Amino acid sequence: MNYDAIWRVLSDLITEFNKKGVRVPPQIINDLRSSKTMIQVLKADPSCTECIPRLQSYLENVESYLILEAQEKFGADFAERWMRKIETARRLALEEELEAEAPRFVTDVPRDKFWVRIQISEDIPKEMLENLTKEFNLSYKLQENNYLLVFGEKQNVKSFIRKIAQHMRRKNLKG
Repeated sequence: MNYDAIWRVLSDLITEFNKKGVRVPPQIINDLRSSKTMIQVLKADPSCTECIPRLQSYLENVESYLILEAQEKFGADFAERWMRKIETARRLALEEELEAEAPRFVTDVPRDKFWVRIQISEDIPKEMLENLTKEFNLSYKLQENNYLLVFGEKQNVKSFIRKIAQHMRRKNLKG
């Protein structure tokens, strides 16, 4: 499923709420951020199937709240328009999105290094990421919107991602 496209539509709906002066609760914002982190983990390690139920739960929670609130505050037509946008995002092929968004160039990363961007969240705190970069002899740069650009040798980046995936699996089993 094309989770990134769904995430983008939900993010746009929150932006629309903000423009109209409707405040979205912090828990909904946190769920949206956590879902983005899970999407990044899945992109980096598609074998992390344990992440999918948690990601779906985050997205469903955000979608449910936003659509109900949209219907209540702005009417059925407004809510219906956004539900169609979400449904369209669900139908997009994952290959199309990956092809359209495949980053071809990242500044500040040596050409011969591999890299990944990870969003810092409650599930994956900055301190944990920094410790893992040291453990796997990787470099990192803090970017806007709580993203960490991690880069280094290919095998080290893969090991770094596997470790994050293991962390998320353990967290999913506990949660």
